[in-house]
Amino acid sequence: MIEDFIDALRNFARSKTRTILSLLGVIIGVASVIVITGMGSSSTRQIEDTFGSAGLDIVSVSAGGFMRRNRDAISVKFNESFRQEVFDNIEHIKKVWYKNSISFTVSYGDTSVTSSATAIEPFYLEMYGLSLDYGEYFTVTDQYSGSQKMIIGSEVASTLFPNGDAVGKTVLVTAEKVPFAFKIIGVLKEQTSGWENSTTGIYIPRGFYIKKINPEPVADTIMIQAEESSFCTPMIDELTEYMNQRTGTEGAVRIQSMQTMIDQMSSITNIMSLMLSGIAAISLLVGGIGIMNIMIVTVTERRQEIGIRKALGAPPLAICRQFLVESGGITLVGGTLGVVLGLGISFALQYIKSQPFAINVRSCIFAFVFSVCVGIIFGLSPAIKASRLDPVDALS
Repeated sequence: MIEDFIDALRNFARSKTRTILSLLGVIIGVASVIVITGMGSSSTRQIEDTFGSAGLDIVSVSAGGFMRRNRDAISVKFNESFRQEVFDNIEHIKKVWYKNSISFTVSYGDTSVTSSATAIEPFYLEMYGLSLDYGEYFTVTDQYSGSQKMIIGSEVASTLFPNGDAVGKTVLVTAEKVPFAFKIIGVLKEQTSGWENSTTGIYIPRGFYIKKINPEPVADTIMIQAEESSFCTPMIDELTEYMNQRTGTEGAVRIQSMQTMIDQMSSITNIMSLMLSGIAAISLLVGGIGIMNIMIVTVTERRQEIGIRKALGAPPLAICRQFLVESGGITLVGGTLGVVLGLGISFALQYIKSQPFAINVRSCIFAFVFSVCVGIIFGLSPAIKASRLDPVDALS
């Protein structure tokens, strides 16, 4: 077979134009599959980077769903009794966090920032993976005493304190048209963390919200932390069924999970990549048909060579193997060049876009193996035809 392969390379060199034309379909097909699957993998990775790794074990439940509620539906109040109710009826819950949102205008000197502040419970930021650039987190004491303390995002800090050193400063906060003095105790690092914004976020103890803003401890949103991120999807199904039964209507609450959102978008991206890869693979089949056509012409041109070899005692298997190696050799070379071209285009895209381009190694291997198989399959018929030639007819 090695001798047949070397002989096939010599035949390729003698018919350069024909060989190049035969290789083009294979090269383009293999390169297209590699680039398209790489773009799909890059999109999936970009989605994950956009949302970040924090919060993937969190299921968000907020009042007011997408469906219109029935008149007889029971309204849901996220009070303390509801927290225990969720624990008792839903499996794989690690902790339930309550939070509220309120419009804040934060002023320091002549500079002010208007944004939505989030009233949170102790250790919520730590659980969510939001790290501090400097300062400290809220404590349990801050929650129960309703401390007028604040943790702000990096963008808010740079706006109010362009010279830095935000921690320890006292700012004037206007909430519900009532002024309050707040002490800044921490500034968040700029990072990606799902629903929470580490750049424009403003966080205060929920104890202050309950004591000074709304004495009725009802949360706007509850964040249910699962024991593992893999439990989020079944937990959403359980919560949806439970809330439908409890309220007597569908869509009374909005239930979301960052993990399921990422999974859905990744699934769509993978389906699109698979479809485009299938279209690209068609060029491999077209290339295979071209190789089959070239091999039929080659067999016709080399009838005398086949007749001489048969007359000298070459068995049909040797003749068949010779042409199979030749057709497989074309796609072997084409597949190799296609992989090189596909990787080259991928690295070029990575350089142009200035961001990592994920290369799917399995798709590289699959495209290469598929191209070689195409050459062998489409070269089988001409090879069998060559092996069945009668020596007398071939030499005549």
